[in-house]
Amino acid sequence: MPQLNPAPWFSIMVMTWLTLALLIQPKLLTFTHNKPPIKKTITTTKPTPWAWPWT
Repeated sequence: MPQLNPAPWFSIMVMTWLTLALLIQPKLLTFTHNKPPIKKTITTTKPTPWAWPWT
């Protein structure tokens, strides 16, 4: 069963992880948004009670 033999898959996993950590992640972290996020104030509204037709 090839699933139980980690020899071919462990090296692929390590190389993929290193590629992601060392090459792709720094490029993604330098990405800047066109519109930076703004802090919104939370407004709470009082819910109106439901008018049941049979009451």
